[in-house]
Amino acid sequence: MKWKRSERLVDMTHYLMEHPQQLVPLTFFAELYQSAKSSISEDLSIVKDTFEERGIGLLVTVPGAAGGVKYIPKVPDATVKEVIQELIKELSHSDRLLPGGYLFMTDLLGNPELINRVGKVFASAFCDQEIDVIMTVATKGISIAHAIARHLNVPVVVVRRDNKVTEGSTVSINYVSGSSRRIQTMVLSKRSMKSGQRVLITDDFMKVGGTMNGMKNLLEEFDCTLAGIAVLVEAEHPDERLVDDYYSLVKLKEVNEKDRTIALCEGNYFEKGGNK
Repeated sequence: MKWKRSERLVDMTHYLMEHPQQLVPLTFFAELYQSAKSSISEDLSIVKDTFEERGIGLLVTVPGAAGGVKYIPKVPDATVKEVIQELIKELSHSDRLLPGGYLFMTDLLGNPELINRVGKVFASAFCDQEIDVIMTVATKGISIAHAIARHLNVPVVVVRRDNKVTEGSTVSINYVSGSSRRIQTMVLSKRSMKSGQRVLITDDFMKVGGTMNGMKNLLEEFDCTLAGIAVLVEAEHPDERLVDDYYSLVKLKEVNEKDRTIALCEGNYFEKGGNK
């Protein structure tokens, strides 16, 4: 079957976007479409220019015999700001206020279109780093973790609060919850990670950072390295914060349970460098 250029461009674009961060040899496309490498190179130039003009991401060429092309999801600053403003708008409704200064976010975390955009925003911030695994704690951070993992093309591991027979042998640690100051437990299957992996931690909400700190300590038990922390919403507790190196999209500045008002602003995403 001889492919038309228009057909190659559509199929090639789809393949690259379905395999982010994966090096694809030019010979793969040449054999797939039964075309000369020179034609494939011209096609990839069109895809590259379109990706960059449309803010879809970058198409990086790796030279040499073992080289090829790699699609790197990258979000323009303007798109990041749109996502942040949408989150702030949605989270500002007074009926989201929960006791203890928390916000109801389950519906947003279950919105596939929105969470996919959030995942790409965080993936964009860490696209230049070596990330092997995304880690989160059950349950609300799972959708964010999978969204980031989708764009970085890495697996997800989920830390749990209790043992499950289906997890096999596990490692457990005790940690101090930052908000309640209570001793809690984290459990992770021994088969979840390999020694030496670089791990990106994520969660939907960070009040003081006790859970994040617990996951950091858990990494040490696996001899893994913390590559970064990504938080959807952080509460403003600068004097009590247990972690200080993280990315957030939204900051919860103040809640008034009596008046049922919520004050939100942009998180530290751009302060940390964002799409550098």
